[in-house]
Amino acid sequence: MTPAHTFSEPTNTEAIRVIGRFEAGRGIPEAMRSDVRMLGGLLGQVLRESGGDGLFEDVERLRLATIQAYDEETSDAFDRAAAIAESFTVARADEVARAFTCYFHLVNLAEEHQRVRVLRERAGQPGPSTGSGTQGSTGSGTQGSTGSGTQGSTGSGTQGSTGSGTQGSTGSETQGRTADTVATAYARLRSEVGDDEARRRLDGLRFHPVFTAHPTEARRRAVSSSIRRLSELLTQHDAASAGGAEQRRARRRMLEEIDTLWRTAPLRAQKPSPTDEVRTVMGVFDETLFTTVPHVYRRIDDALRGDESGASSPVVPAFVRIGSWVGGDRDGNPFVTASVTREASQIAAEHVLLGLERAIDRIGRTLTLAADDTPPSTDVVGLWEAFAAAEPDVAAELAARSPEEPHRRVLLVLARRVAATRRGDRDRGYTHPDELLADLRAVQWSLADAGARRHAYGGVQHLIWQVETYGFHLTELEVRQHSQVHAKALAELEAGGAISAQTEEVLEVFRAIADIQRERGLRAAGRYVVSFTQAASDLANVHRLARHALGDDAPVLDVVPLFETFADLQAAPEILAEAVTFPEFQQRMAATGNRLEVMLGYSDSSKDVGPVAANLALYAAQEKIARWAQESGIELTLFHGRGGALGRGGGPANSAILAQPPHSVDGRFKLTEQGEVIFARYGEPAIAMRHIDQVAAATLLASSPSEEERTSSAAARYAEVAAIMDATSRERFFSLVKAEGFAPWFATVTPLEEIGLLALGSRPARRGLSVESLEDLRAIPWVFAWTQARINLAGWFGLGTALQAVGDAELLAEAYREWPLLRTMVDNVAMSLAKTDERIAAQYLALGDRDDLAALVLDELALTREWVVRLTGGEGLLENKPVLQRAVQLRSPYVDALSLLQLRALRSLRSAGDEARGSGADAEQQRLLLLSVSGVAAGLQNTG
Repeated sequence: MTPAHTFSEPTNTEAIRVIGRFEAGRGIPEAMRSDVRMLGGLLGQVLRESGGDGLFEDVERLRLATIQAYDEETSDAFDRAAAIAESFTVARADEVARAFTCYFHLVNLAEEHQRVRVLRERAGQPGPSTGSGTQGSTGSGTQGSTGSGTQGSTGSGTQGSTGSGTQGSTGSETQGRTADTVATAYARLRSEVGDDEARRRLDGLRFHPVFTAHPTEARRRAVSSSIRRLSELLTQHDAASAGGAEQRRARRRMLEEIDTLWRTAPLRAQKPSPTDEVRTVMGVFDETLFTTVPHVYRRIDDALRGDESGASSPVVPAFVRIGSWVGGDRDGNPFVTASVTREASQIAAEHVLLGLERAIDRIGRTLTLAADDTPPSTDVVGLWEAFAAAEPDVAAELAARSPEEPHRRVLLVLARRVAATRRGDRDRGYTHPDELLADLRAVQWSLADAGARRHAYGGVQHLIWQVETYGFHLTELEVRQHSQVHAKALAELEAGGAISAQTEEVLEVFRAIADIQRERGLRAAGRYVVSFTQAASDLANVHRLARHALGDDAPVLDVVPLFETFADLQAAPEILAEAVTFPEFQQRMAATGNRLEVMLGYSDSSKDVGPVAANLALYAAQEKIARWAQESGIELTLFHGRGGALGRGGGPANSAILAQPPHSVDGRFKLTEQGEVIFARYGEPAIAMRHIDQVAAATLLASSPSEEERTSSAAARYAEVAAIMDATSRERFFSLVKAEGFAPWFATVTPLEEIGLLALGSRPARRGLSVESLEDLRAIPWVFAWTQARINLAGWFGLGTALQAVGDAELLAEAYREWPLLRTMVDNVAMSLAKTDERIAAQYLALGDRDDLAALVLDELALTREWVVRLTGGEGLLENKPVLQRAVQLRSPYVDALSLLQLRALRSLRSAGDEARGSGADAEQQRLLLLSVSGVAAGLQNTG
């Protein structure tokens, strides 16, 4: 986290005293303290230059007041801070909100930088750079280790995807007794199941994140780009000699970049198109994942094999697969059309083919191995002769540039063939990635046979890993559509009358999938997710529609049911048992080794019955589905529709994996990643490596006999506790959400409607109904709105009542220690509660003129806090997680400042009469509210 020295050093004795007391005993790393002081000082300079001393002083007044209010916890101190926020003109409040938002972006940057710094220190590698190779627009630099470390936690910032600072993987605070690298997990697994079985399980390991365009990233892409440039400059500043010319240059450029950040409009003028969203996600591949994933494989191989790594065939498979819903998810998004899906696939292919072309070309240029010492194999000679016969002029040029360097020449030929593939030149290019893999392996084997084993299993192996991971498609594009849309389209088609444009679009999607498969292979597209699957017929309808679209030429489809509501989760095993009797399912499963994929929705089930009952229902559904699959001889992959926020199934992914029922993981873990989580987990190479390693370790370890015994025995032992918690939490949740007038009250006491005005993504916030009904409200704004109101209700409501109903504190303490599901649930709720603020929450709840509902929320908040603290130990939240506790506590006063500005805007908008709506004053307040929403999202580091 960060020290409170933000915009500059305080200039008066009182401020120094307050800030010093606030920082005391929080153990902030000195390197990070220095970064934040420098960045904060530069921001203060920008504020003075832009708005004069008056703006700077107003920001400082509110900053100091919110620190005092947080530190003293008195009503007088809180009232003083609120009065300052109310005293600003709307224009000044706008500027102050922007200033605090800029501050949070800089804090997040410093925190991420510290995480990378600590990762490198733990790996024993000096220097701030990740060393991940040249990034550039295609991320084609494949050499060099990121050195992000394999041991322990990051030791800085927050832990877990719902922490108040950076997202990403958990550290030692959430792991405790478990191994959190693949190497240590493998060693433990081998000790339990033996060498052969451990190797078999490693060979079958699969981690499959699926990137989505769910609108939870509040900041603009321009802001993200500015922050990334600042990150590079901060790295340069670290590497330069203290006080030297290079350090001064880096500081000057940081000042310029912070000025850009300040002057960049923080709010998008219009919603991004689906294609914009595709290109945004591509930035993560270009800058990080394309180069980072093979380094993950290499680091694990290094740890498992020591000096032998890189000198012989690796034991680590290419276990990462990247999926994407961006450009394919049309559930409730009319802007995602078949043409968009085609374009999304084409964009991804262009990115990966350009990356492969440059990577192969670069590795090829380093293979200056003379034929005398490293003679080529017959296969390599044949590759060259075939190319020379087809393109003699180019071959002559390459031969002149690489005399007697056969391996170099052939790799340069392969790069040219990949370039031809990218251009669509089928005569000169490849038709399938397996052809490129065969050629790369021919080069690898030739080098190995000639004694150049380090080259064969070094750079060339990195290329092989990249092709195995990404193919020619980069992301495995998935289509998602609502079951009701399919039913309506089929009804039209089978009625024999006119076909609507919507139905024609439904059919065109299947034609798009078929085209993509022909051009890029089955992995490029083929999974078809059916939202709100409520009967086996919902799955059969997909195949029926595909036949309507293309007859016998229908694409190969893996139809994936998505069970979202409480009732659907309970019905899932019966639906699946019927679905696998359908001929289309049987044929596909026969072709894939009896594999079946099932998706579980976290967010809608939580909104349906509350977070406690939803967690228990999800566990029970997974347990039943996994048991059914095992008894049926089916290789099951459960696809977890987890979000970044707790109310949408967020939380540390690896601790959640280890809490899953037996046989529900079995070495395969697939989940959705979205919005701010994508960039937090995968946007920086060292952090991406750490996250992938940790999640893969948990995936491998979850199926160990000891872990399965631990989870199953605990679930059985505490079944009665679960039943009590389920019933009482649901009853408590329903007493709130089913109360008369709840929906409009919810829209009044939170900025729900205003959030819909933020241009977060191309997807509408609702499927069509008004806030008179919650059933059709998407889960993202449900979570986002409660988060903005500093209540976070979607993540915890009902847990206090559930624990109180059990009542036996000793039994619950034992369950917390021994039952992974309860421990994960309570720990996640502790993180959620730590970011609530009862005083601010009460201010929001008072907007609704429903004292009964407000009291219900606040009473449950107090009860839940009491029980969570009792179970986790200590006198306050997160005392068992001091790093995370420090992060939340140090950030909270600054979030409070933005919340107070948001409250004043919300009060004004709520109190305005009909005649004032749409006026200039109303528009100003609306802008202030939206600015504060963006700032709070940056401060809390999760939205929906």
